[in-house]
Amino acid sequence: MIPAEFDYVAPESLDEAIRYLQESGEDAKVLAGGHSLIPLMKLRLAAPTLLVDLRRVPGLHGVSGNGDVRIGAMTPHAVLEDTRELGLLARAAATIADRQVRHRGTIGGSLAHGDPASDLPAVLLAAEGSVVARGPSGERTIAAADLFSDYLTTSLAPEEIVTEVRMPSPEGWGFGYQKFNRRREDWAMVAVCALVRASGGTVEDVRVGLTNMGSTPLRARAVEEALRGQTLSAEAIASAAEQAAEGTEPPGDLNATPDYKRHLARVLCARALKEAAGLEG
Repeated sequence: MIPAEFDYVAPESLDEAIRYLQESGEDAKVLAGGHSLIPLMKLRLAAPTLLVDLRRVPGLHGVSGNGDVRIGAMTPHAVLEDTRELGLLARAAATIADRQVRHRGTIGGSLAHGDPASDLPAVLLAAEGSVVARGPSGERTIAAADLFSDYLTTSLAPEEIVTEVRMPSPEGWGFGYQKFNRRREDWAMVAVCALVRASGGTVEDVRVGLTNMGSTPLRARAVEEALRGQTLSAEAIASAAEQAAEGTEPPGDLNATPDYKRHLARVLCARALKEAAGLEG
């Protein structure tokens, strides 16, 4: 289908971009990579009257930091994939669609879109990362736990722009990412990311994120509580993973029923945890 008529601007500064958003309000949308917004526009599920393209705005690209990591919001998924020291984030980014899409799609665009079936929101949530947003009133930092509020809805104001993503240092954490889809390029029916920090054979801390198991990305808190402080073993992981679907409300669709998605969550959670703990095979 053809999108509804709209105007287009490509400002050369962040202040100019924010001004356009402030003047147009909810009728304007930020354009980053466009792989989420443009399909919605073609289906007439989104009909902004103005697109504000960030491609000319400087200072929104790149990965930096010693310890904690800072990532420019316009950094493409392909850069994340190739930056292996990002750990879980690089692993998850490598599963997004195909390489062509990963060269265009951006981390900031993915997080601001807030699709619970997309790969990176659950990763940010599990890693306890945050985004930096700038608007007319200045800059603020939004924790991942406060960012995703409902289906395709975030706590970002219409005139705010994500400028940076912040992730805690991955040092000391094992990680795993398991995704189930019909084809590699498809959205996940379900995906599970896991972070495990162990010492002396005991699980010191564990974090598990769930993709496409509700209207927002979720933490599998019951799994985390069941495994934290336990001896790190395949048996303990298998037992904890049985609680992966607790408290979830996965949507049914043409690919899978809610019950099947709950089954997938338990299976993928066990696999992701074993991967993170180095107990694969």
